[in-house]
Amino acid sequence: MKKFRRESDAMGNVKVPADALYGAQTQRALENFQISNLRFQKRFICALCMIKLAAAKVNLRLKLLDKKRGDAIVAAAEEAVKGKFDDQFVIDVFQTGSGTSTNMNANEIVANRANLMLGGDIGYRSVHPNDHVNMGQSTNDVFPAAINLVALQAVKEELIPSLKTLETSLRKKAREFDNIVKAGRTHLQDAVPMTLGQEFGGYASVIGHNIRRIENCIPHLSELPIGGTAVGTGLNAHPKFAALVIEELRQISKMEVRRAENLFEAMQNKDTAVELSGALNVIAVGLMKIANDLRLLYSGPRTGFDEIELPAIQPGSSIMPAKVNPVIPEAVSMVAAKVMGNNLTITIASQSGNLELNTMMPVIAYTLLESLELISAAAKTFSKRCIDGIKANRTKTQRHADDTIAMITVVAPLIGYDRAARIAKKAMKSGKSIKDIIIDEGILPKEKANSILNPKKLAKGGSLSN
Repeated sequence: MKKFRRESDAMGNVKVPADALYGAQTQRALENFQISNLRFQKRFICALCMIKLAAAKVNLRLKLLDKKRGDAIVAAAEEAVKGKFDDQFVIDVFQTGSGTSTNMNANEIVANRANLMLGGDIGYRSVHPNDHVNMGQSTNDVFPAAINLVALQAVKEELIPSLKTLETSLRKKAREFDNIVKAGRTHLQDAVPMTLGQEFGGYASVIGHNIRRIENCIPHLSELPIGGTAVGTGLNAHPKFAALVIEELRQISKMEVRRAENLFEAMQNKDTAVELSGALNVIAVGLMKIANDLRLLYSGPRTGFDEIELPAIQPGSSIMPAKVNPVIPEAVSMVAAKVMGNNLTITIASQSGNLELNTMMPVIAYTLLESLELISAAAKTFSKRCIDGIKANRTKTQRHADDTIAMITVVAPLIGYDRAARIAKKAMKSGKSIKDIIIDEGILPKEKANSILNPKKLAKGGSLSN
């Protein structure tokens, strides 16, 4: 039979599992918020515990904690940062809007572990979660600081490297396909010739622009409102606390963080999360466009464009033999759809702040980090499992380039738009190429027609004048 211990808080007594490192406030939250099976990601918990560790070191340094108690809190927080107590963070993401429950979850775990290190039992005889672990802090400055810190880490350590890998893969294909001519398409209808390399170069540019968008978010993510305590005035924090915590966090996290320029703004508003989520939304839009284009170019093999070959990485049908589907582009598109939805969640949650506090920070934290992790993983998978292995179907691309009705565009300035349109309709009706009709009707000599109506030349911007 499960054993319990009895704890008390400002609201009275509560039963807590005997072996739990968390305490009364966590237990109440656990009982109150039985809404989903979603729990904060381990890396968010790590960022939160980094702040606890930095605060303990600073309070010890400022002699606000005696050495024995302070050393124990530091040691306990270090273990928490390493993930030793991840199973003790049990509270639902959907909880009190400030994140107080999760902040207290961390405070209670660190406090109880510190008490055990001091030779005591679980309980707060030597180290108290509020008085000691939470010293100089409030959920209202700790939680938004943790959001920015973990997002900054995810951006610099995972997202940007993954996007750069994808950009490199696309640029490599752009060079490889530079001389492979194909028909362009607008409105999914024939357009003038271009090269497959130009198409992939455009995709690479999409990712390059998005990398710069993400990099533009870094200065704002680097601002932490730590030391603002409840509303931004810094009440109950030592005058040197904020600056020293930032200094410690730089060492612990290896991130170039700094104190927020305006603590009131940084605690009230989640504009930085909205900005980053917006940039992720742009990436999602770009990834979905690229993924859908690849699906079209791969469509077939008999009844579609069939201009590229995607890596065959798994069977595509449980009933149709030999079918191979564009599974990676499809998965990437699903990630993009999820991130677009997450962006709306973050937007609504971020505008829901009232006066000095946003009351949807937990869902912002969880959803923003989810989007960061999804885009990072999708970009890496896209490049490795799809882009790197794409091959061109040169026979099909050349045929489509030769057959595109839009070849008439190059002679329209010579014969006029209306006559050119009649020739195009004649080509569509007869099945002949534009070049054949131009030669048959004597509009251009054969040698001149072959030179002017050269898809490769047109792809490079050729015209009658050159």
